[in-house]
Amino acid sequence: MDKPVIILGAKGIAHPALEIFNSNQVIVYGFLDEDESIYGTEINNIPVLGNTEDEGFLKLVGKKTEAFVAVDDTKYRKFLVEMLHDVRKVQPVNAIHQRAYISTDASIGHGNFINANVTVGAGSEVGSHCILHTGAIIDHKVKMADFVQVGAGSIINAEVTIEEGAFIGSGVTIVGGVTIGKGARVGAGSVVIASVGKNETVFGNPAAKVK
Repeated sequence: MDKPVIILGAKGIAHPALEIFNSNQVIVYGFLDEDESIYGTEINNIPVLGNTEDEGFLKLVGKKTEAFVAVDDTKYRKFLVEMLHDVRKVQPVNAIHQRAYISTDASIGHGNFINANVTVGAGSEVGSHCILHTGAIIDHKVKMADFVQVGAGSIINAEVTIEEGAFIGSGVTIVGGVTIGKGARVGAGSVVIASVGKNETVFGNPAAKVK
């Protein structure tokens, strides 16, 4: 990556995203965040410059810098992605740790956060703006839509489909072939042996619907 990166968001995955860019010898120009109380502070010597909608900094994106959206909240993450696309005509870059393994015939979109020791298996499809935390295993031929989050150490077995905006907690196991519906949530440590419907929340071993 030739251009430096501006990171939108200075909390949550922002710090590990900085570490990923540093490890890949990518310069981070600074952070933008909604929280005025942290303006002028630094994260590992990189300054928090101002607001995520500050035109003075956003005008650099596309011309002089790239952008990465480091926001855990899906709704706000979508807002920032759409703003970058509509206003700056750019897509956020990926932040992929050096110790992640992406199969040679897997495909990934834009703006994904893929932390250390993540595995994306053969023939898998990862959409855009997903967050894959440390050690998550995405087995072969998994289909993952946009804005999906997968917690640390979770195992997504072969031929699972995960629809847009689904949230998979840490340490979850999803057996092969099931579908996790749009906006569904799977609680940490759950074992999912059957498909989960749109916007449903499940938890436990085996995972059951939470009313």
